[in-house]
Amino acid sequence: MQPISHTDLILNPDGSIYHLHLLPEDIADTVILVGDPGRVSRVSSHFDRVEVVKENREFVTHTGTCDGKRITVLSTGIGTDNIDIVLNELDALANIDLESRKPHREHKTLNFIRIGTSGALHADISPGARIIAEVAGGFDGLYHFYEDPDSYNLRALSEAFIAHTAWPKRLADPYFIRSSDKLKALLSDPGMQSGITLSTPGFYAPQVRTLRLPPVDPQLIGKIGTFRFENMRINNFEMESSALYALAAMLNHHAITICVAIANRISLKFLEDYQIAVDALIETVLNKLIRND
Repeated sequence: MQPISHTDLILNPDGSIYHLHLLPEDIADTVILVGDPGRVSRVSSHFDRVEVVKENREFVTHTGTCDGKRITVLSTGIGTDNIDIVLNELDALANIDLESRKPHREHKTLNFIRIGTSGALHADISPGARIIAEVAGGFDGLYHFYEDPDSYNLRALSEAFIAHTAWPKRLADPYFIRSSDKLKALLSDPGMQSGITLSTPGFYAPQVRTLRLPPVDPQLIGKIGTFRFENMRINNFEMESSALYALAAMLNHHAITICVAIANRISLKFLEDYQIAVDALIETVLNKLIRND
């Protein structure tokens, strides 16, 4: 195999990967992803020891041990475009020899756990509820830029959603990818809402918010509310999980997203002190990871 070109695999002068500024030894096999850079220290404050602290742009990384289990927590910033950077660069750190620029013969599988916030799409999901994404659907189109011979897109679900919503042809076709069964079993709790999470390429019109510009389909939330597929409903909006699930699947990693609902788009209720709920979710995830080690 020819080495990967310098313009495809970009490294910094110190040998670290371009955007994340990380070296292979800086990351653990279990990576907690958070959108907010300020949330990284809220996770690593539970660590016994922090051995790596690195930062570039919105990408803040802490790696350490929590009750003996090595964990990395990394902020992605907002959006599927940032997930594209983060997942590809973390995979490169795990599965490419950065000196020879060739993939390792042995594949290393990483575990990606996204802890985030979201907007609930049904009146019975109270602000503060925890939502685990059994399937992530994407309005962003990122998946369509990748060749996927195994076709991880749940095509029947995608086609049913497009038909149900009369999806505008000028927009990218929504795609739907399953979570890791392994991580879902590990991190699920009886009180969690499970189903489909939708990732959007923006916070305003893509999530049917109106300030001075109207969305293309003001009725979309209502259509989403009545959609069902194989006993699943669409529970919430957020902005990262579709790309996370798609890239993790295609790169042979495990991925799961658990979000706190901080707003309800139907009842219009908002959780003012949502950091308390997020901190409690962080503790739950860490405890489950430690017990499984």
